[in-house]
Amino acid sequence: MSSSSARTLRTLSRENAFYFFTSVGNYTGHRAMSMEEFANKIRKVQTNSLEFHLYRGDFEKWADEVLEDNILTERIGAVKLLKPIGNAIRDQLDFTVTKRLEELKNQTS
Repeated sequence: MSSSSARTLRTLSRENAFYFFTSVGNYTGHRAMSMEEFANKIRKVQTNSLEFHLYRGDFEKWADEVLEDNILTERIGAVKLLKPIGNAIRDQLDFTVTKRLEELKNQTS
């Protein structure tokens, strides 16, 4: 596994985890402490939480600054440009993050 893949796939500290909110101050009780956990949580949290974070740029910021994965950052930005709403957001983000996760896991040796 390349060092950049390992860095992106690592388990994060609580401080660097992604915390899901539905609006400012309204925590959903879900957090993701790794990219894999993030992919799983996208399938579980309310779509209004996904909308809140996608359109504020929170997912892109976390992918860029914490996961240090510019490819994922760009792909999430592309999802935002499609302006999905409701379950379309979940489907688009799930596909995007899961695909990137698989690519990183396959960068072994």
